[in-house]
Amino acid sequence: MDITIQKIALSIMCLTVFSVSTFTSAAPIQSCSQAPIWVAQKQVGQASYFAQSCKQSWDSQNIQMRFAYSQDIPEWAFKRAATHFLKKNIADFNEKSILNRITQLYKPVKNGDLYTLNYVHSSQTLTLSLNQKTLGQIQNDQANQYFKIWLGSQPFNAKLKQQLLN
Repeated sequence: MDITIQKIALSIMCLTVFSVSTFTSAAPIQSCSQAPIWVAQKQVGQASYFAQSCKQSWDSQNIQMRFAYSQDIPEWAFKRAATHFLKKNIADFNEKSILNRITQLYKPVKNGDLYTLNYVHSSQTLTLSLNQKTLGQIQNDQANQYFKIWLGSQPFNAKLKQQLLN
């Protein structure tokens, strides 16, 4: 009887571990590339691109971009640049766009700060974090379009886009 109970307990434990690992890693992402962030001839940080598959198109999967800063940058600079490049890359973008909810979350950064943008394709959720603290998120079928700031046809920096996606 002890052996039967041990077998049942072991089976339940294995199923639980399998279920948790399947749930938490249903769509793991991998590091694809890194590239320096340049603004006006000055390197201000490092961008990193993560995806489920580095060979698959960025707009049809879970992706993440991390921006590690080596310079102080004011919040208005993030907001102005984001708005400018969203207008250039999204035909119907306007002030009422849900994407502006992410833009409005930006805060100033100092040397050593890390912004993370994480997109989950299955739930169409985009989350913005600063130093691993969630600032906010949106859930919308257009949420991943926010990455067009860096990965769109008219990106923030064409060389940065090329380095991240190749």
